[in-house]
Amino acid sequence: MQTDIDPRSLIGRKAYDRNGARLGVVDEVYLDDATGEPDWAAVRTGLFSRDVLVPLEPSELVGEELRVPFEKALVKSAPDYGVGRHLSPEQEMELYRHYGIDVMGAEPPSAPDRDFGTLAGNPRTAGSEAAGAGAPAPEPPRPEAAPGPETPRSDHI
Repeated sequence: MQTDIDPRSLIGRKAYDRNGARLGVVDEVYLDDATGEPDWAAVRTGLFSRDVLVPLEPSELVGEELRVPFEKALVKSAPDYGVGRHLSPEQEMELYRHYGIDVMGAEPPSAPDRDFGTLAGNPRTAGSEAAGAGAPAPEPPRPEAAPGPETPRSDHI
């Protein structure tokens, strides 16, 4: 996906699966804590449905639409972490496994990361080094999540 796009501009765009079936509308965009690049999109799948997280890489922006290269059934069966919460490394790894995305080349952080990130575009939290500043506290790892290598955490806007 393009990395020069403002992640806030993704919010409100319609998302479609690999076959052109409508998935829903992008509600939030999660940023990688290490790079600040858009990493995941939360897609509202219906009026009374939950939001599902879809990876922005290898998704594509085509015109005004977000094209997700996965089947609708796979997207709808993604793990549910809610929205507005910070993704833990374990949750992010579970999502990568769900979508069959290889992250074996990912390097784990050299030290435990206690700064949970900041909200993109929020000058009140930009540059803050306090633990949890500008982002909700992470949930404890879910028991069903298998341990795996850590990847940079994602935050949302």
